Amino acid sequence: MTEQYDVIVVGVGGMGSAACAHLASRGVDVLGIERFDVPHAKGSSHGSTRIIRKAYHEHPDYVPLVERAYENWRELEAETGRDLLHVTGSVCAAPADGDLVANARQACEEHDLPYDSMTGAELNQRFPGYGVPDDYDALYQPDGGFLDCEQSVIAHVERAQSEGGTVHAREQVTDWSAGEDGVRVETDRGEYAADSLVLAAGAWAGDLLPELDGTAVPERQVLGWFQPPEPADFTPETFPVFVTESDDGAEYYGFPRYDRPGMKVGVYRHLHEDVDPDDVAAPTRRDEQALRAVLTEHFPAADGPTMGLSTCMFTNTPDMDFVVDTLPDRPDVVVAAGFSGHGFKFSSAIGEALADLALHGETDLPVDGFAIDRPAL
Repeated sequence: MTEQYDVIVVGVGGMGSAACAHLASRGVDVLGIERFDVPHAKGSSHGSTRIIRKAYHEHPDYVPLVERAYENWRELEAETGRDLLHVTGSVCAAPADGDLVANARQACEEHDLPYDSMTGAELNQRFPGYGVPDDYDALYQPDGGFLDCEQSVIAHVERAQSEGGTVHAREQVTDWSAGEDGVRVETDRGEYAADSLVLAAGAWAGDLLPELDGTAVPERQVLGWFQPPEPADFTPETFPVFVTESDDGAEYYGFPRYDRPGMKVGVYRHLHEDVDPDDVAAPTRRDEQALRAVLTEHFPAADGPTMGLSTCMFTNTPDMDFVVDTLPDRPDVVVAAGFSGHGFKFSSAIGEALADLALHGETDLPVDGFAIDRPAL
């Protein structure tokens, strides 16, 4: 027997869980289908924390969307009673002749965001956990911080369920189709029909949508936690989240101690390993050494014992921007994919946009630049 819903969401990670929550809160009969657990550690929405920041060096156009995300995160906290968004301030630091800090400063100035400019030496003095080169250019923006990513997924799912939405975990989609009477989804447990479909399958997007095969490319990422000898300098109260750049252009990011022992660090795009999302290698000593380079170069005070390593995935588009759109020939099929290692912070707002698109085929949120048929793809 085919079960009928208004909207089906495939994938209940960061984006899909938010879409389910926004749809259910509007009285929509929504079904979310997740292949793994809710939450799970096989995709892109795990590892305790994700950075949220307004000093957006990638492009100033992202700032209005992240400001909407802040509003939605606070609303979700109030509704669920969960602490999700932790404000620590955010830091950008890089060689003075580079673009990273200059671009972050441009985003702040274009959107009237408060910030402090300083040298690396001044940054290190202000935040003793930092040890970047003295001649670096640095920027501190007080609104930045981090999200508890697993708790965020849980909160969105709980919100969806409390509003009458349905979520199935450990159920794999095997096929889907769109016809004159709407969409149909087949899984290893049953068959479902709906008026519209949201595909938010993360690293598996290309498996479900041929248009994204080779365009939304999964990449192996490794996160590390290292115990500082002086942990008091690495608490959320004393240590802002950061994005830093080395002289050779490598980009690092990291967090204060939270939820588990150690300061958390990552190398943006890590070892540049495209992968099959069903076959991602466990962390190795080589991964650990790549992460320790962050500490040696910029955070020597955190260069203590390894506390943990974890793999996750980026799903990268050629221009490193997102895909949030309806299919050109099927306005009842909505796609959220290719978040390229910087998408989770936006998920509370992306979920709202996905709900708009699924119900109305358009949204007032600033996602026009994320079209699936843009020339860069």
